[in-house]
Amino acid sequence: MSITDSPRLHPTVTAIVVSHDGARWLEETLAALLGQTRPVDRAVGVDNGSRDGSAALLTGVLGPNAVLTLPRSTSFGQAVAEVLDRLGPAGGREWIWLLHDDCAPDADALQNLLRAAEQDPKAGVLGPKLRDWLDRRLLLEVGVTVDRTGRRDTGLEAREFDQGQYDGVRDVLSVSTAGMLIRRDVWDEVGGLDPFLPLFRDDLDLCWRVRAAGHRVQNVTQAVAWHAEAATRRRRRITVSGDHPRRLDRRNAIFVVMANLPFWPLMWALVRNLLSSAFRTLLFLVAKQPADALDEIAAIGSVLGHPSRMIKARRARSKGRKQHHAAIKRLLTPPGAGYRRLSDRFQSYLAGTGFVESAGRHHAMTASQEDGEELLTDAGALQRIFGNPGVLLFLALAVVTLVAERGLIGGTRLGGGALVPVIGGSSDLWDLYLESYHQAGLGSDAWAPPYVAVLAALSTVLFGKTWLAVSVLLLGCVPLAGFSAYAATRSMIPGRWTRIWLASSYALLPVATGAVAAGRLGTAVVFVLLPVYAALATALLTGEGRRARRAAWGLGLLLAVGTAFAPLVYPLTLVLGALAALAFPRRGVAVSVAIAFGVPVALLFPWLAQVLGNPGQLLLEAGLHQLALVDAALPAQSLLTLSPGGPGMPPLWVTGGLISACLAALVMRRNRMVIAIGWGVALFGVLVAILVSRTPVTSLNGDTVAPAWPGVPLAFAATGMLVVAALTADRVVEFRAAGGLRRVTAFVVVAVAFSTPLLAAGMWITRGVDGPISGNVRDVIPALVAVNSGNGERTLLLRTREDGLTFTVLRGRTPVVGESDIPMPQGVRERVGVAAAGLVSGRGGDDARVLAAHGVQFVVVAAPVSPEISHALDSQPALARMSLSRALGVWRLTQPVAAAPAPEGDPWHGRWLWVQAAILLVVSVLAAPGSRTDAAADGYASPDLSEPSRELAPR
Repeated sequence: MSITDSPRLHPTVTAIVVSHDGARWLEETLAALLGQTRPVDRAVGVDNGSRDGSAALLTGVLGPNAVLTLPRSTSFGQAVAEVLDRLGPAGGREWIWLLHDDCAPDADALQNLLRAAEQDPKAGVLGPKLRDWLDRRLLLEVGVTVDRTGRRDTGLEAREFDQGQYDGVRDVLSVSTAGMLIRRDVWDEVGGLDPFLPLFRDDLDLCWRVRAAGHRVQNVTQAVAWHAEAATRRRRRITVSGDHPRRLDRRNAIFVVMANLPFWPLMWALVRNLLSSAFRTLLFLVAKQPADALDEIAAIGSVLGHPSRMIKARRARSKGRKQHHAAIKRLLTPPGAGYRRLSDRFQSYLAGTGFVESAGRHHAMTASQEDGEELLTDAGALQRIFGNPGVLLFLALAVVTLVAERGLIGGTRLGGGALVPVIGGSSDLWDLYLESYHQAGLGSDAWAPPYVAVLAALSTVLFGKTWLAVSVLLLGCVPLAGFSAYAATRSMIPGRWTRIWLASSYALLPVATGAVAAGRLGTAVVFVLLPVYAALATALLTGEGRRARRAAWGLGLLLAVGTAFAPLVYPLTLVLGALAALAFPRRGVAVSVAIAFGVPVALLFPWLAQVLGNPGQLLLEAGLHQLALVDAALPAQSLLTLSPGGPGMPPLWVTGGLISACLAALVMRRNRMVIAIGWGVALFGVLVAILVSRTPVTSLNGDTVAPAWPGVPLAFAATGMLVVAALTADRVVEFRAAGGLRRVTAFVVVAVAFSTPLLAAGMWITRGVDGPISGNVRDVIPALVAVNSGNGERTLLLRTREDGLTFTVLRGRTPVVGESDIPMPQGVRERVGVAAAGLVSGRGGDDARVLAAHGVQFVVVAAPVSPEISHALDSQPALARMSLSRALGVWRLTQPVAAAPAPEGDPWHGRWLWVQAAILLVVSVLAAPGSRTDAAADGYASPDLSEPSRELAPR
């Protein structure tokens, strides 16, 4: 075939332009080729069966004798190889300049590439700096590398502009074939592009082999080309393979890495790829991207399922692989960069945008025209995080919390109030939740409370530290609640300062500080989740389609968590949800509400039925129910100022600013419906709190009768009141702009409103945590007993109170969190109670024998030990005193202890746990944010594939 020649220069440059349905870019590409300040010596065009007139464009510019037409299924590498097979060497040092149809080089690109080649005789491949076709300031590539799992890394930040920050000639692992300049002898030496890689990663494989052959690969930033990345961005149909582009890209990535690494690095890369693919598959499934998950599995399966192909590829690449690996290794992505990539993917998942490649081929892709100006720059992860007002609010509240809780931080053991001493690790919690029969106490086959599983999961994440999980949820509830309130009100409250005020006021309410002081873990968790409930409920009622349904699943999942810690949450939200469904009779709302309230029943069913069997349990929460933790006669003004009573309560006037702001909202003429809803929720919460605070409740094991704590319903009331108060912000802004008396009124309202979080924080810091919770709580079981009860014998713990004597049965150790919330069999407890009363009364009889029959070996009397009780126990012939002081008395049964063996567990218990796990997995997937459907924009129109095929020109 004849060639279009230009004036001959030395060295010789042969340009090869390959087109495939690229007419929209090809004209500019050809103009850029012919407009080079250093003209090419030979120019050849290859058209791979285009249906959009690309072949005619090539022929019109280069001439019919300089254009080769190949079948539509021909790959880029095959097209180049076909040209070079037909085109003899030009003599001397010949360079091949490869151009895609969507790659337009700058006028000085070739001249700068050749200048760099002349300065380094070892250079075998050179590539230009690639910038975006549309936004010509945007960097796409300045060289490419990969990690050991094949993840592509451009080294660029998202949407990074070219400001000369990478200028110079640099050694890189790979450059793109778009604008690649490669010596003809080097091409022949390494065998060109691998035909097994028809698209994606073929350039990486070629450059890797070039480096293994002892040549250099360089990126020359003085040479610039603009690339549309049509195949990568799916701007045209891919015909070289029937596989999905993502599957093809992932398969080729794994293949290139495994074919080019030496043996021992290959083994490590194989393990990393297996783990990485498994993890990514799971993430794709959670993100509701099953097609991507299937591509991930199929990609690695395709590589590992053809060992003969891999052996053949490695044999062909064996020359120079070991000798030059040290130099190549320095150019691979450092292992630590994977953590950043994982972090970026997780951030994108939480933002609802799906999982993205932080350093992959899409990293520098342009955004659609709908994206905001904030996408034009990327200030980095740290600045994004610490520049978020919600994060700053969280940090400020965390500082307040650390100062206020200074007496609890750094202690040996957290406990006191409603919180049992926190011992054990995550494995103890998992055992408690999974076992069908509990040996704790007197033994029970009742279901463990589901909050144990939540704590176990969190403890597992926190390296098995149960104390850390409890500390995060209880001691950290104030900053967590502030952050959740700020984030959850984003769609409801537009003003940033208003949201900061709302979130800080909510976080520092007496409900939160009282929960910390009294060790109320259940209230603390619900208090953090409540703003999220409100946000999800709003999305459920006002959203459309998948968004509303996803909010329903998410609300159901989180409602199950809150109900597990404080069962009263469920009926409260059920009443409000039913009223909302009636008030907003939109299509699909009833189904979404049914999902939201059906999920907790499915996840909590056996335990929830157990709770409904004793309705008083609905008013209890995780932990101990004690008279000292509530106010028996809580005054009305306390409830109206959102103060639930008990330890750690600030003065009532602290919340006066919030109440005043709520009352000011009554005169507003705007947002009347929302204000009415907010006041309705507030009044509903206050009425329920009044009812709860007046209702005596018996503790789970019958040793305490006391009013329930109204913290949870008051948290509901506070949520409604805060939304009402926040909606006055717009009106206040209008008053401030109006001037005069209205401006003065606005300043007064703002000052009064902001007094709530400031006064609350000041009082909490000044007084500290004023309650029974302690960071150095003592072990319930005396050391003397713990040492002598190695076989798990039970201990009868007696406590004297004003209203009588209470008892607790412990099994050889302090109970772990959750064991105190497992009900004991009523008949067994009554028998042990009668025996304990008989012992302290000194009546004699078979009381000791009854205790021995139930495995009780020790009797411990907690302080104060009265002389009457010690004398009565000393008079029992079946008891022997081991220790006695004002603080403690210990006796031991002298007769043999013969506790009945534990019954066999219910086989349906384990099966139902598997069912629960399956339900939890399904609900989690349905509630998780899905991937964002990107518009097919980016400034390109979809390719027109309607033109019928033309017969191929003869070769």
